[in-house]
Amino acid sequence: MLIFAISGRFVAPDFRIGYLNVMSKSILIITGDAGESYETLYALHRFEEAGLKAKIAAPSLKRLNLVIHDFEPGWDTYKESPGYKVNSDMTFDDIKVEHFDAILLLGGRAPEYLRHDQKLIAVLQAFDQEGKWIFSICHGIQILLAAGIGSAKKLTCYEHVRFEVESNGGTFCEEEAVRDGHIVSAQTWQSHPDFYRLVFECLAE
Repeated sequence: MLIFAISGRFVAPDFRIGYLNVMSKSILIITGDAGESYETLYALHRFEEAGLKAKIAAPSLKRLNLVIHDFEPGWDTYKESPGYKVNSDMTFDDIKVEHFDAILLLGGRAPEYLRHDQKLIAVLQAFDQEGKWIFSICHGIQILLAAGIGSAKKLTCYEHVRFEVESNGGTFCEEEAVRDGHIVSAQTWQSHPDFYRLVFECLAE
């Protein structure tokens, strides 16, 4: 336990205000078939561990087929393998922006088709217009950029999506995770420690 001296007395700091502020938040997690398995389950469990309300939204209400992206000897790029499965809680049609404090865009191969879903794009633009938290990791940045909200922003993502960031007017950062206003982005699931440190700092504000 941390102890501080105030006016000659030793007192324990009260972290309850920030902690309770975080616990009251609701997070919308965006993924679909071929979403990154580890990013999905880590996000869901991390938020639930902290007492937050987390819901997974996908194009349809179903058991999602997630994947694992990782590097193996002999491959010049990452390899995709079947991952764990998870149930979606709602479809994009069901989303009510006013019910959530933040939206999380996960990576994997899913974003390459999710970015063309106009219902999802409208939801993300509403989060941006209302100044709500937008979190993105790895290829999730493709959805953010498709929504037209990456211009003049400092962003990071999987290194080989850098071209898309810069082509849409964003500035690619080499940090594992970076915050620019109400947007926090990260490179890959290996960035989880840096990414979620920033995510929870934002949610505590």
